[in-house]
Amino acid sequence: ELELARHGLKLLKRNPSSFTPCLDGSYLLLGPDKDLNYSEISKFSKRDADAYPRYENQLENFCKFMDPLLDSPPPESSQRDSSFKDRFKDKIHKSAFWTQLLRQAASLGQKDMVDFMDLLLSPASKVLNNWFETDVLKATLATDAVIGTTGSVHTPGSGYVLLHHVMGETDGDRGIWSYVEGGMGSVSSAIGNAAREAGAQIITNAEVKQLLVEDSGGVNGVLLADGTEVRSSIVLSNATPFRTFKELTPNGVLPDDFVRAINYSDYSSGTTKINLAVDKLPEFKSCNSSHPTPGPEHMGTIHIASESMEEIHSACQEAVNGLPSRRPIIEMTIPSALDNTISPPGKHVINLFIQYTPYKPSDGDWADNVYRESFAQRCFSLIDEYAPGFSSSVIGYDMLTPPDLEREIGLTGGNIFHGAMGLDSLFLMRPVKGWSNYRTPLRGLYLCGSGAHPGGGVMGAPGRNAARLVLQDMKNKPYK
Repeated sequence: ELELARHGLKLLKRNPSSFTPCLDGSYLLLGPDKDLNYSEISKFSKRDADAYPRYENQLENFCKFMDPLLDSPPPESSQRDSSFKDRFKDKIHKSAFWTQLLRQAASLGQKDMVDFMDLLLSPASKVLNNWFETDVLKATLATDAVIGTTGSVHTPGSGYVLLHHVMGETDGDRGIWSYVEGGMGSVSSAIGNAAREAGAQIITNAEVKQLLVEDSGGVNGVLLADGTEVRSSIVLSNATPFRTFKELTPNGVLPDDFVRAINYSDYSSGTTKINLAVDKLPEFKSCNSSHPTPGPEHMGTIHIASESMEEIHSACQEAVNGLPSRRPIIEMTIPSALDNTISPPGKHVINLFIQYTPYKPSDGDWADNVYRESFAQRCFSLIDEYAPGFSSSVIGYDMLTPPDLEREIGLTGGNIFHGAMGLDSLFLMRPVKGWSNYRTPLRGLYLCGSGAHPGGGVMGAPGRNAARLVLQDMKNKPYK
């Protein structure tokens, strides 16, 4: 819709999309190539190789079932006094939504619908154990069920997070993951270019201090940190719900029960991000390769210390007890393997997505440089077990722990999804019950970030849904 490719967005598809090395010298590659998947999984289990296409097909069918839910606002009850005509239209809209959903459920059939509910409600470990027998395959797939969360593979409902991470697509190809040429900032750049072409004015480095609210209970713009007032009867916030309603909204203008629900939502995070510059590619001993050019193992997500689901669970339990994982679960990506615009020749950029790291560890403090360095070296040493010499290849790094993510990016609690993605925080309950359709108790204020339906991920669905709702509201009740 925004023609982002025309505005400079270039996606680099990853193939293979994942690589999991094992300490015993074996490894597992997976990707969009069905023949490769069969060959790779067969190294461990013929039964699993036969089951994997059926597993992918089932998830794809579930994603198709979910697509209409992602692309539209939840059928929320009317939150304000309205005319009989508006209430009637609202009732018709909700009836049409639920009727369509029932039709889709009927098209799935009872067996698939039961399997779908099982996936939504079950721990990812149960789902994957029912499908497969190979530990490394189950662990590789299970990482998608815990990424960005504080939960374990044994947490009920983690099966939904597994599904959430396979919903996406690239250029119409479902389940295909891509890098963005030039880095993720290129996504924002392309959206900004499209907006400017449409007549938008974009101001950066302009911190918002507070929302301006009229006595009548509607927003009237924002107050910037430098004292500038920007007046508008419509404000969209893609900050977290907590930051929007607890830090940017004046006290006393929101209903007490709404504030209470926002305050006690789950913003916990066990995620740390380390961005590195290295002078050579990791040389994984399971591949026996020392070529300076990228191989298949460097193209996608590299799963370190993820050889079994119990390994993931153990790492989680240590964080539950207040300690950063002794053997953290690490997802490594090397975007420079496909994108030569982000690093000098022969050098590479590596991103480490690490779990689990408590917001407030019981054995130290993330503000302590010695403690931070110790944890970073723990991660590098763990990678050395799979790719000897990795530590010595590091030129420099930048580490973002949960408090850093909160302070520098505004992610409450360091949660990358703007709030937990548990079943109690989705759809009609995101961000809180009664306010799931992007509108808020303040007239003219809309929530359009990952804290709104359908949640986190680089997909733009919350913003698109919110924008369409704003246009609808402007048409029905023109704003100043």
